[in-house]
Amino acid sequence: MNASELLANTLSPDAALRTDAVQKLESASRENFPAYMLMLSAELGNESSPPHVRNAAGLALKNALTAKESARSEEYSNRWLAVPPETRSKIKHDSLLALGSSSKQVGTVAAQLVAAIATVELPNGQWPELVELLLSFMGQSNINLRVATLQAIGFICESIDPSVLSQRSNEILTAVVHGARKDEPSSDVQFAAITALKNSLDFVRDNFEREGERNYIMQVVCEATQNSSPAVQVAAFECLVAIMAYYYHYMSFYMEQALFGLTVLGMKHPDSNVAMQAVEFWSTVCDEEINLNKEALQASEYGETPELESKNFAKVALPELVPVLLTLMTRQEEDADEDEWNISMSASYCLGALAQAVQDPIVAAVMPFIESNIRSEDWHLREAAVMAFSCILDGPDPSMLNTLVNSALPILIHMMADSNLQVKDTVAWTLGKVCDVLVQTIQPDVHLPHLVVAFVGGLQDSPRIAANCCWGLQNLAEGMGAYSELTMSSYYEGVIQALLRLTESANNEANYRTAAYECLATWVTNSSTETRPQIENLSHIILQRMEHLISVHNQILGMDDRNNWNDLQSNFCSVLISIVRKFGHEIKPNADRIMTLILQLISLVGKVSTVLEDAFLVVGTLASSLEQDFEPYISAFLQFLFPALKAHEDSQLCTIAVGIIGDISRALGEKTKEYSAGFMQLLSENLQSNALNRDAKIPILECFGDIALAIGPAFEDYLDHTMNVLRQAGSITPNPLDYELQDYLSVLREGILEAYTGIITTFKGTEQVRLLQPHIQDILELVMAALLDENHGDPVYGLSYGIIGDLAEIFGAQIKPLLLQDWVAAELKSRRCPPENKQTMRWAREMVKRATV
Repeated sequence: MNASELLANTLSPDAALRTDAVQKLESASRENFPAYMLMLSAELGNESSPPHVRNAAGLALKNALTAKESARSEEYSNRWLAVPPETRSKIKHDSLLALGSSSKQVGTVAAQLVAAIATVELPNGQWPELVELLLSFMGQSNINLRVATLQAIGFICESIDPSVLSQRSNEILTAVVHGARKDEPSSDVQFAAITALKNSLDFVRDNFEREGERNYIMQVVCEATQNSSPAVQVAAFECLVAIMAYYYHYMSFYMEQALFGLTVLGMKHPDSNVAMQAVEFWSTVCDEEINLNKEALQASEYGETPELESKNFAKVALPELVPVLLTLMTRQEEDADEDEWNISMSASYCLGALAQAVQDPIVAAVMPFIESNIRSEDWHLREAAVMAFSCILDGPDPSMLNTLVNSALPILIHMMADSNLQVKDTVAWTLGKVCDVLVQTIQPDVHLPHLVVAFVGGLQDSPRIAANCCWGLQNLAEGMGAYSELTMSSYYEGVIQALLRLTESANNEANYRTAAYECLATWVTNSSTETRPQIENLSHIILQRMEHLISVHNQILGMDDRNNWNDLQSNFCSVLISIVRKFGHEIKPNADRIMTLILQLISLVGKVSTVLEDAFLVVGTLASSLEQDFEPYISAFLQFLFPALKAHEDSQLCTIAVGIIGDISRALGEKTKEYSAGFMQLLSENLQSNALNRDAKIPILECFGDIALAIGPAFEDYLDHTMNVLRQAGSITPNPLDYELQDYLSVLREGILEAYTGIITTFKGTEQVRLLQPHIQDILELVMAALLDENHGDPVYGLSYGIIGDLAEIFGAQIKPLLLQDWVAAELKSRRCPPENKQTMRWAREMVKRATV
């Protein structure tokens, strides 16, 4: 079978043919990678070959060069660079040639391939002539070639470090903007150029910071919003959205001169795709200003000035924006696909973001529309009025909304009986949102009985309405349970029975059965002692259902039945976890039954990770509740736990398994010594595994602290190895431009601090505490790095101050030089410290003072 046939078969609807073709191609790649790449390249460059086959060849080439995971991406890059230069030259030649293909789709795939090769080669000083070649193509008459070239430029700018091509940024920007100008005769070229500009906005940051160049870029993009081609208009508004997200602080002049008018006009465009992007522009403005307002609030708490301040574009535009958004919200479709984003949804999201950005003024702007339309005979207006009410619940001060919500609740509850399903759906959602964000407005004697009746009645409605009612009941239990448990207790019997009836459904359309189980779990969590009989009865029902489902496992026939079985078992586990937590140690009489069922479930599901994860979480919760009484179950469970710890390819399952070791260690205390050697060995192996996702390794470091706390001074056997591991993990130095690695390192340091805290606490007050002294400098260096990291989370403060204080208290003058370092004094006087950590900071400061005086 030749390459063309193999590639065609990878797209076949016949699963057997498809699998066979993929396996043969993978085999060819392993046996002789350069030959495999040449074979694909020849197919990509073959103009007589069908476009779909050429596309498959191009995508296979690209996929052999790129990967989402950084480790695999590096592996692919090295593999490509090891290919003989003459082979790579031939493939690059074919990819450039394919840019001008008569098939636009082939050109696009070729552009992706060119960018993939460039991303590997350019940072390594190879293919230096590429940019010049691409720029020369822009002078050709072949429109397809110019379009694909612009696409390639955009893909390269999007994926490569800007510093690699910094010397050519002016030429690249000139070529892109030239293609986007209004005088360009081809709308296809304009579309590609605007899209390339959007993809290269970070790349041209230096150019954008120069006023003259920025003015020209903005002029070209703004003119493109008025292009005769709707596709170009959409791309231009998308570009404006990206510009606002990247360069908000430069936008004041352009908002006044053009953007305000252009975007409001765009929102009224008859083409909904254009209108949605214009709405998205204002959603982005609001999102930016919401974040800036939060940063300003945080800065004021620390007595600092925020780096950037809000320009209040949304507040200024409020009078013009609200009427347009409300009109767009009335353009609902009767049979709209709930998963398809449309103009009405887009406008609703924007109104909600606007409410959060401008806060109190939104109420007066929206209320006339709500009052005029909430009882309208036109369901479009009724639904829009309810949605508008829902949108303004997040932003304003709750005190402004209390009276408003109080008077609206009876109307909304009555509308749960509306004749239109879409209105009822939105009403159920809105009532659920009231329960979520303004539950204090619900008067137990006035509203609560009618609200619960409305929600329970809605459980018998359409799947979407039922799901929303479950969410409303869930929020109600959480909110009311926080301050008025007894108020809710009288509703438990009726609500739980109604939810159980809903869960008996054979299907899970709109996820409503799962929503019902989640609601049951929440009502259990927030139950009072008065409702104990109902919760006990619920536990027996869940266990019976689990037993029945396990008994019919062998009768599962198709994939749909298997997925349904798995979903139900996950639902049972979620409710069971809440019940076990609620009962605490009193769950012991049912422990044998629960563990028997869970172990049966684990043995049946094999590697179905979601069910396995849920089952493991039940075990972890049971261990935490039973504490040392969990020991009889450990031997039986370890035969499943250890394989899960070794499942490095499933990082989520592996992470949960690590968490359960922590649960077991905390539960058993000193009895953990019997199992600690096995735990430590597997955890150490996981840290060294290249297959395990790096995010899954952070909980392992924290788990070392849990084991140390559990077994006490016996952790001496593992101390040196553990401290070396922690030191090595903390010594990673990220590339300043690798933001993903910087974020990871911040979380990693927090995990190391957790481990150090557990280990120091373990040895504090014991003879073995002297064993920590050789490691103190490494510990403090990590504390300093964590505190100086601008991306660190708030827990870092408490952990760091606790460690400094403990070390100062334990070792005193012995570590005086380390404690007298400038950074220690500076950090223990930091104004950035969150209020909840100030006491710990003051204690640490006192301990350091005693140790150094």
